[in-house]
Amino acid sequence: MSDGPVTYSGAGVDRAGVQDALASLRSRIRETFNAHVVGDIGHFGGLFHLTGHRDPVLVSSIDGVGTKVLLAREAHRLAGVGRDAIVHGVNDIAVLGAAPLFALDYLAATHLEPTEVAALVDGMAAACREEGVVLLGGETAQMPGVYTETGADVVACIVGVVDRAAISDGSSIRRGDVVIGLASDGLQTNGFTLVRAIMRRRGWTLDTTLPELGVPLADALLVPHRSYRRGLRALSAASWLRGAAHITGGGLPGNLVRILPASCRARIDTTAWPAPKIFEVLQAAGHVGREEMFSTFNMGVGLAAVVPADRAGLALDICRSNGAAGWIIGEVSSGERGVELQ
Repeated sequence: MSDGPVTYSGAGVDRAGVQDALASLRSRIRETFNAHVVGDIGHFGGLFHLTGHRDPVLVSSIDGVGTKVLLAREAHRLAGVGRDAIVHGVNDIAVLGAAPLFALDYLAATHLEPTEVAALVDGMAAACREEGVVLLGGETAQMPGVYTETGADVVACIVGVVDRAAISDGSSIRRGDVVIGLASDGLQTNGFTLVRAIMRRRGWTLDTTLPELGVPLADALLVPHRSYRRGLRALSAASWLRGAAHITGGGLPGNLVRILPASCRARIDTTAWPAPKIFEVLQAAGHVGREEMFSTFNMGVGLAAVVPADRAGLALDICRSNGAAGWIIGEVSSGERGVELQ
């Protein structure tokens, strides 16, 4: 055993490398700034001047990309999950009618290569520019002993604002309303622990190309998380949005129920939309039950919105013109609060 000095880098934390990587990204981060930002990068906290609202309510969400990061890290596609973390949070606050203001990120692992930090932050900054979000601050932590050698956390906190009168929380949902589903491109950011279990059982790798998919699993699994912000904002502006649910962990049953009033029941026709092929492949490969599939994955519906029945077709047109195709997938009836899959 050596009696030499113990150093932070020797204990497994490459502080200098990470700081150099972050310093190289300052210009990309500043590209997300707007006139509301006070000061510059480097303060102990981000400063944001809130203006332009008569009765503002701040709306916040924090979430990560889960174990999708393990596959993304293996495939060297970390910029994609950096983007996903931002978009996931933007969707979470958009369902309440809120416009995003700024984001804070948290990146943690046993060890992060400077190139990995650069890829993650670059992906986050790109998503922030697309969604009109300021990347106001964040934390990069290397914690040997807390995380496994391959594990990592990629998390974003999004803060937005909505005028109190414009909040869409589902309280106005009523019997006879229609549920529209907006398409996902695949798994988005949920269900990857089950996916990895299926891959292990079948002996699949990210390079495996299945005839049913026609592309390597890496391409089928690591599709980006779609943003629904523009479509939701258009529905809100038309005063047609009674409520909306971001379909993440828990699937349609576990998320749509969160916005239903006590006396409302949503009946969903699961044949009303074509699910991406990846879900059929995973279900067959893992012998996964139907209930398990719908409670784990989005099954092709990334967001469910409740609108008046006589505006359903126009609502779908608005969403389609804002980059989110969809279908009428169900209706709201009286009954015990819940979601019924038919």
